[in-house]
Amino acid sequence: MRPDDLISFPIFGEAFIFNIPRFFTIFGFNIYYYGLFITAGYALAGLYLIKRRELFGLTKDNILDLLLIAIPCGLIGARLYFMIFNYQDFFAPGQWGNILRFREGGLAVYGGIIASGLVFIIYSRVKKMPIGNLLDAAGFGLFIGQAVGRWGNFINREAFGVETDLPWRMGLTSVTGIVRYYHPAFLYESLWNVAGLLIMHIFSKKSSTKYPGQYFLFYVAWYGLGRFMIEGLRTDSLMIPGTSLRASQWLAAFSFLVALILLIYFHVRKYSADVAVEDDEDDDEEDEDDNDVDDDDVDDVADEVDEDVDAEDTESAEDIAEIDGASEEEIADEAIDEDVDAEDTEAAEDLAELDGVSTSEVENEPDEEIEDSPDDKPDDSSGEKIETKSKAENKKHKISIRRRRK
Repeated sequence: MRPDDLISFPIFGEAFIFNIPRFFTIFGFNIYYYGLFITAGYALAGLYLIKRRELFGLTKDNILDLLLIAIPCGLIGARLYFMIFNYQDFFAPGQWGNILRFREGGLAVYGGIIASGLVFIIYSRVKKMPIGNLLDAAGFGLFIGQAVGRWGNFINREAFGVETDLPWRMGLTSVTGIVRYYHPAFLYESLWNVAGLLIMHIFSKKSSTKYPGQYFLFYVAWYGLGRFMIEGLRTDSLMIPGTSLRASQWLAAFSFLVALILLIYFHVRKYSADVAVEDDEDDDEEDEDDNDVDDDDVDDVADEVDEDVDAEDTESAEDIAEIDGASEEEIADEAIDEDVDAEDTEAAEDLAELDGVSTSEVENEPDEEIEDSPDDKPDDSSGEKIETKSKAENKKHKISIRRRRK
């Protein structure tokens, strides 16, 4: 592969050919498209995080601080990662100067991810901010940065896969006219990152965060799974020294498994905690319902007791009436007789006091009309006594009339 090879995609037709140079010159200084795509990725990530800063509990100043620190540290980390697995090109005699030649290439994405993650952790400790929220922001930013930055590999004619004849294959035509078709691995990874970003974006819009760090773990798992599959297609992978193992592929597999386990663990723990809280709330509601039911039961029992007492009283009255062989009218007549007898006794006592006789004698006297003799006129001193006696006799006369009626 040469940097001036023509790029084509047969799926869009034979005329769909790119011949883009790797850089352009301004005032004699070469500006590489690869660097511009990386810068654009950081810029878009920053704009997105500023737009959604409330989701992460951050301010604009926090995001700008992180970008200013993460960009240089990410580049250094990417360079170190690449140098570790190509140490013979940097640490051999006479090769030390290559360490600073960034413009000639030699960056590895995983090194930038690790360095950026460390920056966010240190920043959270210094600012005393929740590390989970900062890492969540990093997850969104890394998806955006990588999705855009991979197009720098497209301009450099690098990060492609093995040869293939699939419809979406990418063609590279050399200056000699030889065309070879490869897997567009850079495109696979870019689209994979876009898909992960969309999933997280939609999920964050429709559902609240279950716990801090959730989105970062999803990023690590999602990117790890995709990178493990895509890295196996590439022809320019970094190898673990002394082995035939692809360093980034196995790091991707390890990170995917760890992140997946943590996602499951935290999800189960959060679910269990939510269930426990719901159970406590249900128990409280049941206790309130039981108290309400108990009050209702007490009222119902009281009503039933009152009804039973009333029924028993009615039955007792009816039983008494049956036992005496008397009807309700007879019972009423007996009550009247008792009242009459009481009045007779009272009248008799009054007459006895006046005449100086006993009650029995007054009752045995015949009922006669009393006529006043013209000669027997009471004097003034005995007027009150005579008036009282007259009232008593009148009362006795009325009693006699009542007895005749009966």
